Amino acid sequence: MPEPFHILVADDEPSIRLLLETGLALNDFRVTCVRSGHEALAAARAQTFDAVLSDIYMPDGDGLEFARELRAINPRTPLILMTAQGSVELAVQAVAEGARDFIAKPFEMAAMAGLLRRVLDSRREAEAAPNVVEQLDELAQSRLIGRCPAMVRVYKLIAHAARTDATVLISGESGTGKELVACAIHDFSARAGRPFIAVNCSGLTDTLLEAELFGHTKGAFTGATNDRVGLFEAADGGTIFLDELASTSATFQASLLRTLQSGEVRRIGSTVTMRVNTRIIGASNAQLRELAAAGSFRPDLFYRLSVLTIDLPPLRERNGDVPLLARHFLRRLGEENRPSPRLTDEAERALCKHSFPGNVRELENALISAAALSTGGLITLDCLPSHIVAASVGSQLDVEMTAALQALIADWPTAEELQHRYIQIVLDKVKGNRRQAASLLGMNRRTIQRLIAKHHFNVLQDDEVETAELDDSHDEKLGEKLDQRIQG
Repeated sequence: MPEPFHILVADDEPSIRLLLETGLALNDFRVTCVRSGHEALAAARAQTFDAVLSDIYMPDGDGLEFARELRAINPRTPLILMTAQGSVELAVQAVAEGARDFIAKPFEMAAMAGLLRRVLDSRREAEAAPNVVEQLDELAQSRLIGRCPAMVRVYKLIAHAARTDATVLISGESGTGKELVACAIHDFSARAGRPFIAVNCSGLTDTLLEAELFGHTKGAFTGATNDRVGLFEAADGGTIFLDELASTSATFQASLLRTLQSGEVRRIGSTVTMRVNTRIIGASNAQLRELAAAGSFRPDLFYRLSVLTIDLPPLRERNGDVPLLARHFLRRLGEENRPSPRLTDEAERALCKHSFPGNVRELENALISAAALSTGGLITLDCLPSHIVAASVGSQLDVEMTAALQALIADWPTAEELQHRYIQIVLDKVKGNRRQAASLLGMNRRTIQRLIAKHHFNVLQDDEVETAELDDSHDEKLGEKLDQRIQG
């Protein structure tokens, strides 16, 4: 039986060390744990490990410096860096320093064990990256913001895509940042000094799209009064980003396929072909794989485009990223209109509860609108769009209603006891105010008074009734929901 793989774990958090030591041992790994980068380097000098797992931020230095020194000791040892603070720049630097992978905290032990097995089974020598990207601040130069595991995976794919000239296909819902991803790939690639040109294919007819991309000669069609260089030529040496490819016709797809296969373009109306060194990055908010399978998109073009694929997560699946994105957008607004607007806790909670079908773009627009309505640089709940506020209020009502219903039916009461409990819940909600209770219950005040006398409910005295305060609209909605659930 082969010896178990020996893994070196370096992390200053005792809980992470314990988790990895226990979890990896249960997955048949041998584990050595250390608390710092210095201890890890000493261990790596003393013996050979099959792989190293290291936190990227430790008190005695950063994990990137550790990666450099570890590579000097043994360049064949696979290094996997762990962090709770992901960014495109960090992923690019991690890859540049020889890290084999880059994983976000928190992680699932099964995923970590599977990653280690894939790395160790393949045992490929770590590739050297061309350049080390200089350290940037927390808010990314790439404008891609987020620390959730799904976004860290995106950063890792961007880092790898930037090291090649392969075509890339980016998919994701509208507003998820597909153009930002394409721009980041370009900016961190060897093409960074050359043009990056973005084209929205859905906004142009076939004729105009081909004329824009391939160029045309004088007289090629009505209105072609001069020769014109196409965008493929203009982006020579750089990158062209083609968005909304699902909207293009079969004719255009055939032309694009020829360019991808040959690396040549021919202007409309010309017989001369020209070679261009332009990288193509495509994108779509529709799933091109499914469209290709259904015959709505050319399968051969799909496979040419999808050499590397990046799927962007919708904002509703990026747990915890909304506050980070909100601070980023508000900071940008502050650069234009100082001081930077701030969110109240209530407003931030409302944003976190919203599903954002329009994704990051919807969040940004909501904050721009809210900042315009704010006073004194403070964004309150009233400043947010009404549909976001309504969703927040509805969510709170549902929580209260669930708690109230659980209290009502916890022990399967009789109909009379159910009525008794329901009335008591409503009286508690309105602080014993009989007038408000009668309104919510749909009873007249005399009936309420009789029930109070019969069951000895706690109520306000007559002279207290007029001063009791109540949010009428909120309680009315809660009462209606309770009535509907009980009667249904």
